[in-house]
Amino acid sequence: MDFYEVVKKRYSCRKYLNKKVEDEKIQKIFDAVRFAPTARNYQEWKFYLIRDERKKAELQVAAKNQSFISQADIVIVGVGTNIGYTMTCGYPAYVIDLAIAMEHLALAATTEGLGTCWIGAFYKDKVKEILNLGPDEEPVQLMTLGYPADEYINKKRKEIEEIIIEI
Repeated sequence: MDFYEVVKKRYSCRKYLNKKVEDEKIQKIFDAVRFAPTARNYQEWKFYLIRDERKKAELQVAAKNQSFISQADIVIVGVGTNIGYTMTCGYPAYVIDLAIAMEHLALAATTEGLGTCWIGAFYKDKVKEILNLGPDEEPVQLMTLGYPADEYINKKRKEIEEIIIEI
């Protein structure tokens, strides 16, 4: 699959097969993740991979009880570890760095025939408690990972002319 096909095939999967993701695929995916750019190349992040059914159920509750969360083989929690650094533009670096890394993850997973779903609807204090995170650790994003049980849905996208402003 070429890059542009991967980008077009990535979608928010909300239905998963009861099938374990192979360790080799996880290694390949996270090899791609670790090459994501970060502010000052600090790579101040952690990725919690949760397979434990009880923990996944707790995360599901913390994420507004979205049922597909506990269906996925793995729930990944992207956590920033240097939450004090703000870039010159005024944005906290860890939020942007993790978003870039998580998209690397989503695209690599698509290449491996897996499904993912970004989850931004969650209560971060509950997630911090579930994972016993320290005061300098901040959960930024949850993402499900597994073998899709549903089909790709081609959502309407804006035309290029609607998103580009040339000056």
